[in-house]
Amino acid sequence: MSKTNKNIEIRLPKLGESISEATIITWLVEVGDIVEKGQALLEVATDKVDSEVPALENGKITAILTAADEVVKINQVLATMEVSDEVKTKTPKKEILVEPKITAPDPMPVKKKKKEILVSPQASGKTTILENRNDNRFFTPLVQKIAIENHISYEELARIPATGKDGRLRKSDIFKYIKAGRPAQFVQTIPEAVEKEKSAQGFQIPDLKLDKGTGKIVELDRMGQMIAKHMVFSKIASPHVTAYVEADMTDMVNWRNAHKEKFQEKYGERLTFTPLFVQAVAQAIKEFPMINSSIDGNKVIVKEDINIGIGAALPSGNIIVPVIKNADKKDLQTLAKEVNELVDKARNNKLNVDDTSGGTFTISNVGTFGSLMGTPVINQPEAAILATGSIKKRAEVMEYEDGDKIEIRQMMYLCLSFDHSYIDGFLAGSFLKKIADNFEDFNADKKI
Repeated sequence: MSKTNKNIEIRLPKLGESISEATIITWLVEVGDIVEKGQALLEVATDKVDSEVPALENGKITAILTAADEVVKINQVLATMEVSDEVKTKTPKKEILVEPKITAPDPMPVKKKKKEILVSPQASGKTTILENRNDNRFFTPLVQKIAIENHISYEELARIPATGKDGRLRKSDIFKYIKAGRPAQFVQTIPEAVEKEKSAQGFQIPDLKLDKGTGKIVELDRMGQMIAKHMVFSKIASPHVTAYVEADMTDMVNWRNAHKEKFQEKYGERLTFTPLFVQAVAQAIKEFPMINSSIDGNKVIVKEDINIGIGAALPSGNIIVPVIKNADKKDLQTLAKEVNELVDKARNNKLNVDDTSGGTFTISNVGTFGSLMGTPVINQPEAAILATGSIKKRAEVMEYEDGDKIEIRQMMYLCLSFDHSYIDGFLAGSFLKKIADNFEDFNADKKI
């Protein structure tokens, strides 16, 4: 058979519908290497899949026109090779590995080369480009997407043992790490001098040698672990700001004390402060609907329904948040009935999924524990949460037309924690003040 040679271009093949570009992870060959048909030439990554580009013919690599970390278009020329039908390969044939697609929302594509990607620990799903970091870790779009879905920050990604070429983190590495319970979630960086000696990753779990003492060991139950993770995620995902006001609850307290027995006789329901709080908060939300929202990337979803969650204690001591659906459309009798039912179900471990889903705003009554006030953690993915403190009698200066007077009033602090990434202080303060006004303007002549 006669020997024939020709030059061909190696182009980025189509990698799937709607994919127009990819990032080169690494070249597996160099100029002058002899390759055979089917051998992997380079690894590329899109926001859906990592894959390898194979040689379509036997031959020798004559030029490489693109570099690692570069973003290239579909059908762009990546390299050239000299094709021969009589070639002896110097490198073993590799199988072409195509990883499955992941259908999560796409993160922001990387447009500039030789920059690293900081995976933001935000629920928004954004990524931020950072220049001149000390380490040279590069995370593919697929790894970034998995990290965003699991709320893993850039710093935590850098701690995960990597098995890919040149220390790159592969999809299998991050899934293995998640399955192991994210053991390096809370660690600290070590000094640069120690970094080179102890770890190529630059991180290790600090050994602080703290004296934790001795005593009874209490394991967190499954619910406790879930709550802990949810609270940590909320503090990472949302920049928390808390605003405070105090409300004069005298009229509401007096009305409730005067009518709670008649209310139970007439409707067969206990009249606690919770349905009164829910009613007042729902009215305030109708005037400030932006509070009744969630953030989704660069968009804010303003909810049509006003579904208010209320903190309730479980027999284990954990707190769960059952939800009053369409609270703005229900009268006090209905609210009292639903609040009592949900609290009783919580105490007896009978809440179902529907009872605790769909919330758009949450009220945490820390006053039931005797707390004067509290700084609540936002119940994701909501925009804000209200904490109501204990109601205390205090001497207050009251203003009248004939002069100021000191009176004993029933006072309560209200604390609103809100996501300051898209809820500004004016909106949050106005909303909180409206709740206080609704409490103070309670109709003392209200009929049951």
